[in-house]
Amino acid sequence: MSDHDWQAPGVPASGAQDATVPPPYGAPPAPPAPGGYPPPPQGATPPPGEYPPPSAYPAPGAWSPPPKPGLLPLRPLSFGTLLWAPFQALRRNPSATFGSGLVVQLVSALATLAVVVPFMVFAFTRVENAATEDADALMSGGVGAFLLLMLVPVALSIVASAFLQGVMVIEVATGTLGERLSFSALWRRAARRIWPLLGWTALVTVAILLVVAVFTVVIVIAALTSPTALVIAIVLALLGVLGLMVVGAWLTTKLAIVPSIIVLEHAGIGEAVRRSWRLTNGYFWRTLGTLLLVGLILNVAGQVVVQPVSLIGTILAAIVDPTGEGAAIGITIATTVLSLVLSLLIGAITAVVQSALVAVIYIDLRMRTEGLDLELTRYVEQRDAGAPAAGDPYAPPSATSAPMPADAWQQRP
Repeated sequence: MSDHDWQAPGVPASGAQDATVPPPYGAPPAPPAPGGYPPPPQGATPPPGEYPPPSAYPAPGAWSPPPKPGLLPLRPLSFGTLLWAPFQALRRNPSATFGSGLVVQLVSALATLAVVVPFMVFAFTRVENAATEDADALMSGGVGAFLLLMLVPVALSIVASAFLQGVMVIEVATGTLGERLSFSALWRRAARRIWPLLGWTALVTVAILLVVAVFTVVIVIAALTSPTALVIAIVLALLGVLGLMVVGAWLTTKLAIVPSIIVLEHAGIGEAVRRSWRLTNGYFWRTLGTLLLVGLILNVAGQVVVQPVSLIGTILAAIVDPTGEGAAIGITIATTVLSLVLSLLIGAITAVVQSALVAVIYIDLRMRTEGLDLELTRYVEQRDAGAPAAGDPYAPPSATSAPMPADAWQQRP
């Protein structure tokens, strides 16, 4: 036998060590192959199924997704997550979220009915009992008084809307951390920031009313001047409305997250406006597209639910009472009541989802521009480990810290 043919004991002809040959006495066991699983202890034979299959062990250096302790994953959100997260917020804690929206809608509806119904009964009764020469004067005075009285439900709606914004911002922020608050807890927390929220909501409402008032005054003055001036004023008003729609979309997008900043960062109105303006830099079209698309989804869904009920009621009334003698009045009343109830429920859902969307956009923008996801991850890890809380995770960054570049989140491991 030649030297070339000689082989060490336990070594196959190829020169590679057979995996079935045990290591020398006293040597540590060989590590498992990549993708494999550890061998059973020496002297023991594991039963079938004792060790998981190789696919259960992640490969060394494999990517693992960011944690998701609650509503949102702790990373910059994809466009799909951004769209559907507000609906998830509604489904995750319906008693607190939908309940809050329903309370807001009921307050607004009852306040409007409490003002409109008694006044309309009083006004029409007075006009019917008045002399013919006084009817026009009474009608004009009634219109002015009605406009003034409508300020009451408008003011209540502003308060209710501001409160709902605060409730949903807190729900999304705490839900992202894996917490679930009750109805009363959400309202107590929102009450702490109600005055700045009321101030911001009232400021926006007054700005809209001033714009409408200016257009109305211009058209009325033109109508009193001449028919030609009226036509010119209407044309200019239409062009102005188109321009204001563009400006309004721009301002609405740039200032969309002001309520979230007011609630979560305990900022005043001025600071919240400046922060919202800075955070939306570079993400204008993404924010605008999200707002428009969610609004379109809600509008289409509402029409799909309400319109068939009205259509079916009209068809049934025509079948039961084709001559219009009043036999189908019960169907008409039932259809009207059902449509109002559905509108109330859909209005509650719409208000909740739109308010939650503002909070989701805020968290996503801060993740992209300020690394908020890293702060939230650190907070969740410390909380789950039983360590004391390290301050408010949604606190704004210090004035001396430089903002992250717009694409910095893409460079993270």
